[in-house]
Amino acid sequence: MVLPMNAILPIPGPHVACIMDGNGRWAKRRGLPRTEGHTAGEENLAEVVRIASSRGIAYLTVFGFSTENWVRPKAEVRHILSLHKRLFGRIQELNENNVRINWIGRPFDEPGARTPAFVQRAIRQAIADTATNTGMVLTVAFDYGSRAELLRAAQRCISETSSTASITSEDMQSHLYSSELPDVDLLIRTSGESRISNFLLWQIARAKVYFTERSWPDLDASEIDKALALLRK
Repeated sequence: MVLPMNAILPIPGPHVACIMDGNGRWAKRRGLPRTEGHTAGEENLAEVVRIASSRGIAYLTVFGFSTENWVRPKAEVRHILSLHKRLFGRIQELNENNVRINWIGRPFDEPGARTPAFVQRAIRQAIADTATNTGMVLTVAFDYGSRAELLRAAQRCISETSSTASITSEDMQSHLYSSELPDVDLLIRTSGESRISNFLLWQIARAKVYFTERSWPDLDASEIDKALALLRK
């Protein structure tokens, strides 16, 4: 089942989604192991959260770990998992910024889910410890793939109706991993890649898209402001 959590009440402000790409290449350019790039990326995510909150962004959704990422080298996966535990453990900082944690991904008890128990516990604790915050909603997509999300939503719609012809967009929306999240207004992808990579395919239908050559660890306030300027056009 989906993690139980309090309802996400509407918040004024845009929904920005980020594909956090380029950690490994950032490290390679500096002669560092890939794990150092992921560490720098996690540290910059904390900075991006602060920037986004200060810019009046209401919802920030980041692609933390995809359903395809499990095929990476085991040592790299273990390091990424430890960083996610640390991310979800930044409770004091999140509370100081009035940020509320949310999560989307394959539900822990459904077939195919691979989120380790220690990351599950960190996610549950972060959701509980930030539940009363009223500022920006930070959604971390972990063990997430948009095709898997849409297939699951369609299957659930079909199980509830005798005719596929009667399924509506509202029905599909209601069965997404976090159905209360609004559509994405702006999608940012770093590291010069011009791909969506199976991320929020339903939710970005009307979104502006900003591609930047900067790697994720180098994404800063000035570049975020350039991306946000698309929303004023």
